[in-house]
Amino acid sequence: MKYILVTGGVISGIGKGIIASSIGTILKSCGLRVTAIKIDPYINIDAGTFSPYEHGEVFVLNDGGEVDLDLGNYERFLDINLYKDNNITTGKIYQHVINKERHGDYLGKTVQVVPHITDAVQEWVMNQAKVPVDDDRKEPQICVIELGGTIGDIEGMPFVEAFRQFQFKAKRENFCNIHVSLVPQPNATGEQKTKPTQNSVRALRGLGLSPDLIVCRSAKPIEMAVKEKISMFCHVEPEQVIFIHDVSSTYRVPILLEEQGIIKYFKQRLNLPIDDQPSDLLMKWKKMADRYERLLKVCSIALVGKYTKLSDCYASVFKALEHSALAINHKLDLMYIDSTELERSTEAENSVKYHQAWHKLCKADGILVPGGFGIRGTEGKLQAISWARTKKKPFLGVCLGMQLAVVEFARNCLNWKDANSTEFDPDTKNPVVIDMPEHNPGDMGGTMRLGKRRTVFKTQNSILRKLYGDEMFVEERHRHRYEVNPELTHCFEEKGLKFVGHDTEGNRMEMIELENHPYFVGVQFHPEFSSRPMKPSPPYLGLLLAATGTLNAYLQRGCKLSPSDSYSDLSDDSSPEKEFPNSETS
Repeated sequence: MKYILVTGGVISGIGKGIIASSIGTILKSCGLRVTAIKIDPYINIDAGTFSPYEHGEVFVLNDGGEVDLDLGNYERFLDINLYKDNNITTGKIYQHVINKERHGDYLGKTVQVVPHITDAVQEWVMNQAKVPVDDDRKEPQICVIELGGTIGDIEGMPFVEAFRQFQFKAKRENFCNIHVSLVPQPNATGEQKTKPTQNSVRALRGLGLSPDLIVCRSAKPIEMAVKEKISMFCHVEPEQVIFIHDVSSTYRVPILLEEQGIIKYFKQRLNLPIDDQPSDLLMKWKKMADRYERLLKVCSIALVGKYTKLSDCYASVFKALEHSALAINHKLDLMYIDSTELERSTEAENSVKYHQAWHKLCKADGILVPGGFGIRGTEGKLQAISWARTKKKPFLGVCLGMQLAVVEFARNCLNWKDANSTEFDPDTKNPVVIDMPEHNPGDMGGTMRLGKRRTVFKTQNSILRKLYGDEMFVEERHRHRYEVNPELTHCFEEKGLKFVGHDTEGNRMEMIELENHPYFVGVQFHPEFSSRPMKPSPPYLGLLLAATGTLNAYLQRGCKLSPSDSYSDLSDDSSPEKEFPNSETS
C-alpha cells in the first residue's frame, strides 16, 4: 500500500480536497486502484449535526455515513463509493480509544495522546485503506489521505504526530507528503508573496514532516522566479513545486497537475509500476474541461433554498446540475434565491429584495427546491413551487422539496388550506407529511433514514422510470426524518399528482410526478450524491432537458442524446448517439 498525505498551510479552504481528488484521478488514470480518507480534527462524531454554514453541505454515503463534503469530491472525481469510516474525526478516534479503555484493553496503563491516540489513528488508516471501493471489489493500491484544517492548529496536532510516526512505519518508498499552501498577491504591490508558504513549510518540518511536493495555490498563474524562490527557501527541487491557479472549472485541475510532471514524480518517488503517460481516462477529463470552456448555450436554473449565502451548502446539487448541463452541451447559470425573500413579509420589510427575488424566479428556465430542515423559508419555497406548477415551469423537488410540493398541492388543488408537515405544525388537521416511526427526537445524531435504499417503480408510464433506463427499481441515498403520509396518497392521485415510486414494502412514497406538466417531479432521496461528471443523475438530467425544451425528443429517442449533445467525444465508442446515462466512464 502506498500512502499520500495531503496537508494544508496558511489558510483553510484552500482547495486541499480538489487537489487530493485530482491526484487520485491522475493515479487512477494510470491503472491503479485508489481510495481516499478525509481527516477532520473537530470533536463531532460526524458532520450530521452541523449547520451547512459551518462546513458546507453534509454528504451522505451508501452506508448512511454523514460526512464532510470533500468525500463527495473524492467520489465524483474517482467514481468510487466510500464508507463512513473513510471520514475520521477527533470525536471518532477518542470514542474508539475510550471504548477500548472501558473494555479493559489498556488495563493497568495510563491512556495518553501518545501513544494510544496516535496508534489508533495509524491503525484506522491502515485498516480502512484496504477496504475495496471500486465495483471490482479489489483491494486499493493507493490511499490518498487529506488532513483537514491548517498546519499549526492545536486540534490537528495528534494527527500530525501520528503521521510523523507513520512515515517510518510505512517506509519512505510507500509514504509521500504533499503540502498545499497559499501564495497571496496583495493588490497594493501586485507581487506574489512566498513568505506565508515558507513559514508554513517551516512549521510542518518543525512537527516532523517534510513535504515531497509543495502545491502553491494562487489567483493568477505564478511566475518562474517565484517557483525558484520557494524551491530555494523550502529546501526542495524546482520540479517539486507545483502551481495551481484559479481556473474556470475544477475539471482543469488534474490536467494542470499532469502537465507539471506529477506522474513521472510519483513513479520515481513511490516506485509505481506505471507508464509516464496517462491513459484515456485523463484524456477524457481534458476533453471534458475543453468542452466546458467552449459552451455557448446557457440554461438558467433557480435554486430556491435557505442556505444561499454560501455555495458550499449546496455543493452536490450544484455539481449534479453542472454534470447534466454539460451532458446536453449547455452552460449552467445557477441563480441562488433565498426563499425568505419570496415571502410577503419580505415585501413589507424590503420590497427591493422581494421584487429582485421574484424577477430571478420568473426568468429562470427551471426551478429546483433542495432538501433542508426547519420552518424558516418554507412559505417562500411553497410560493416558488406554486409558480412552477401553475406556470408550467420545469420543477424538481428534492427531499423537503418533494414534501413541500405535496403540501402546496394539498392546499391549492385539494383545498386543504391548513395542510402541512408535522415538522412545522404538529397539530395540523391535514398532516400530509408526517414523522417516521424510527425517528428518535431525543437523539439528533444519525437518527434519520440514511444511506442507500431501494425505490420500486409502480407504473410503466413514468418520466423518471424512462430517465433511469426503464429499470424496475433504483437505489439512491436518503437523508430525512419525515415522509409523505401514505394514508392520504389516494386523494392526490385522483387529482393528478401521481406517486410513481415507493419503497420495497410499498409504505413510503419516494417519487411524485404531476400529470399534464412538462416536468413537475419530486424525489424523497438525494440523487445529487450519486451524480458523476460523465454519468449525471437522471432526475437532474430530466430537469435540464425540460428547461431547454428537449426532454420529449430525448424520451422519443429512447433516452439517447442527439448527435450535437452526445458524449461520444469523451468515450471510446465513436457512435454519435451513445446510450446515456447508463454509459461507463472508462
